[in-house]
Amino acid sequence: MDRMDLLDDLAGRGLLHDTTDRQALAARLSSGPIALYIGFDPTADSLHAGHLVGQLFMRRFQLAGHRPFPLAGGATGMIGDPGGRSEERNLLDADTLAHNVSRIQAQLSRLVDFEPGPYQATLVNNADWTVSIPMLDFLRDVGKHFTVNQMIAKDSVRSRIDSEHGISYTEFSYMLLQAHDFLHLHQTYGVELQAGASDQWGNITAGVELIRRRTGATAYAATHPLMVRADGSKFGKSVGGAVWLDPARTSPYQFRQFFVQVGDDMVGTYVKMLSMRPLAELVELLERHEAAPEQRLAQRALADELTELVHGREAAETARAAAEVLFGGDPSRATAATLAAIAAEVPSVTLDGDIEGRRVHELLTAAGLAASNSEVGRLLAQGALRAGGRVLAADGLLRASDLLDGGYLVLRRGKRDYLVGKTSRAG
Repeated sequence: MDRMDLLDDLAGRGLLHDTTDRQALAARLSSGPIALYIGFDPTADSLHAGHLVGQLFMRRFQLAGHRPFPLAGGATGMIGDPGGRSEERNLLDADTLAHNVSRIQAQLSRLVDFEPGPYQATLVNNADWTVSIPMLDFLRDVGKHFTVNQMIAKDSVRSRIDSEHGISYTEFSYMLLQAHDFLHLHQTYGVELQAGASDQWGNITAGVELIRRRTGATAYAATHPLMVRADGSKFGKSVGGAVWLDPARTSPYQFRQFFVQVGDDMVGTYVKMLSMRPLAELVELLERHEAAPEQRLAQRALADELTELVHGREAAETARAAAEVLFGGDPSRATAATLAAIAAEVPSVTLDGDIEGRRVHELLTAAGLAASNSEVGRLLAQGALRAGGRVLAADGLLRASDLLDGGYLVLRRGKRDYLVGKTSRAG
């Protein structure tokens, strides 16, 4: 993408909420590469789906010929941003934060290119330059450039002051820490632009002002809208059903299914905000989706693209294949990797010994897919039980040939209820 087209592309995707002088920013972007940063506080050991907008924001800039500096907030994470919260966070200890930073680094590297080159991303941690600053030096060099009047005028601070919990001095200082980060990155790496979610506007513009006061240089700010659910609630780890980027917390299958199940009222917004495909292609995709919404074309396209971006091509293909089986496909053609993914999502049991001639009754009752042997008998008589792709006979006897790739046995009751048996060969 041409640098001159970047802001227009972002605006067309609904990704520009606020900017400092847009004309000046556009002129700066068109004049040559710019270094930008977005911060991610490691308050958990994984980022979540709400962070994807910011991560992909950096990716868009990098692909347009600019250089991103993703920041892990090892220092600011110890304080906690008051924005968007009604009360103070629980403060994390240094060891927990260090662990969280190390986990988040790997997630950032999947979406932003850290390989050597002219637009190479550089991961920075604000603990590296913040922890050792004496308090008096910080107050003199940063604090004196802000009045309390300015600080309490910021939305994130004012809303907390007006809340029943108020705001502690600890969180009140967060804005100064973030402003200092921008100044440090500007002086050390030549970073001229800070971006972030719309609720960060006050903190980001504080950094722009600090750079102007301390160096006389011009810096820029840009924010993108928050990623919200259909009810307007913000994505985050504190909201029930958080969608994590760590596969140990949210499996690639569950991650993909979240986006497959997005409602038609939000899919257009998500597609434009998150897809890396050209905007013209997305407009065409959404037109085809609107013509036949029951096919969920937009949801499936976005789910496949994001799962591959976050988890890699192999995991995305496995998640898609697992979904095809779990929604009525033939498991007998599935790979061992697909069957292992299915086993992680449905009830499973360990199979000891040979299954040849074994009755299915004990497996289904033990797993709770049938209340009794007599219920199993009724299901068998109705032809409602399958082993792999085979409808089980009325006697319910299994065959050795029912074992699928990798030593898995897939039993299905009706259309949607599954049980996976794992032999010693299964992963």
